[in-house]
Amino acid sequence: MNEEEWKAFNSRRSLSGFRMRFHLSEKDLRYINDKGLETIEEHAFAFIRKRLAPAHPANDGKQTPMKGHPVFIAQHALGCCCRNCLEKWHHIPKGRDMTESEIDYTVSLIMRWISEEIDRSH
Repeated sequence: MNEEEWKAFNSRRSLSGFRMRFHLSEKDLRYINDKGLETIEEHAFAFIRKRLAPAHPANDGKQTPMKGHPVFIAQHALGCCCRNCLEKWHHIPKGRDMTESEIDYTVSLIMRWISEEIDRSH
């Protein structure tokens, strides 16, 4: 996602009170600091591949916890928490496996949001 697309997405996201209420907690920020962004990105890939990428993920719509890991918070903030939200917010169709390109896109979005949250906290 280029800068213009990121701004357009955030403009649309800003209209959702639900999506905008998500921010990383001090605990999340400490976890990121302890583990490092590379490890967080590895976790993001693992979570997306297991919980979101299959055509019909287990418990779709309820598979992403609302707390417990910075990636989960980012997923809710960005509309990447279930296949319905991925389709609505990012036009990634449900009912088929996500492509590697779509997985990469989703993880890059998550990591961008996390990085901005880290910057916001300083």
